Amino acid sequence: MAHRRQLQIGSLVLESPCVQAALSGYSDWPMRVLARRMGAAYTVAEVMLDQFVTSLKRRQRTRRYLMVTDDLRPAGAQLMGSVPENFGPAASRLADEGFDVIDINFGCPVKKAMGRCRGGFHLGQPEVAVQIVRQVCDAVGDQLPVTVKLRRGIDDSANSRSQFFQILDRVFDCGVAGVTVHPRTVEQRYRGPSDWDFLAEVKQHVGHRTVIGSGDLVDAAACVRMLQSTGVDGVSIARGAIGNPWIFSQVRQLLDGRSQPDFPDLVQQKQTLMEHMDLTRTVYTPTDALRKMRKFGIQYALLHPQHDLVKARFIASRTLDAWYQVLEQCYTGAFPGA
Repeated sequence: MAHRRQLQIGSLVLESPCVQAALSGYSDWPMRVLARRMGAAYTVAEVMLDQFVTSLKRRQRTRRYLMVTDDLRPAGAQLMGSVPENFGPAASRLADEGFDVIDINFGCPVKKAMGRCRGGFHLGQPEVAVQIVRQVCDAVGDQLPVTVKLRRGIDDSANSRSQFFQILDRVFDCGVAGVTVHPRTVEQRYRGPSDWDFLAEVKQHVGHRTVIGSGDLVDAAACVRMLQSTGVDGVSIARGAIGNPWIFSQVRQLLDGRSQPDFPDLVQQKQTLMEHMDLTRTVYTPTDALRKMRKFGIQYALLHPQHDLVKARFIASRTLDAWYQVLEQCYTGAFPGA
């Protein structure tokens, strides 16, 4: 039987092992607040470039990047960049803004990041990666935990494997509180299945130190399977949480020994969509809120019994009134297919 466990990240002891991952373009303040309300023990903001953080002004349009509210905490911020010396000042700024954990991104596989020597690029240069971690730990290590996001390596070569474990061991020596490991290579990006056996190997290698697993966590059952089959301490839910914030409470239910939870009915889905929009409108202009929630609506629609129709309706909404009409017309018990 599955059992819920606590997740420890440095001095933070979290009530469940469910983490919402940093998701570029998605894990903004509204999504993370909603995830916390739905049972995520901890959330990580969208990745931010080091120089962006240090230069960011507290303007109305940009304040959301640095928002840390009581209903969000504990809150993590994720940094990415290429120059080690830029990371310390950026980490200090994030600590001053109230974030509880600083996460360093050595996992981003996108072409733009790789071409600018960021993210997953550092998996191929262990010395630079370790320099970056030291800069962050020196800047904030006594104040709050530092974690690192990794992929399995640049590619499937023996050299990439060796470099991964070299970085893994040395970042723990630097004092990081834990690592999140996505068991695909940078070269794979998001293609093919995740190698969960690799997660088990990493956890066995580091022993009692904290490892959070990532990859193919599409539903609550997959999250529990990863915890049970690999021995990792927590799960970092990424794409599986977009348009499905209920996944966090569902994992908790399964870990508490309850049966597979049902998905929310249309009325519950409507309430959550309204709540998500309300949060979004507090930090975005009406135009930007519509753009953001049209994108989220497409993902929420995947849980609707007539998902293709509802997806098309969200895509076609060009005003806030039209977006709300999708809810009023499609999210009722009387809607065909409900």
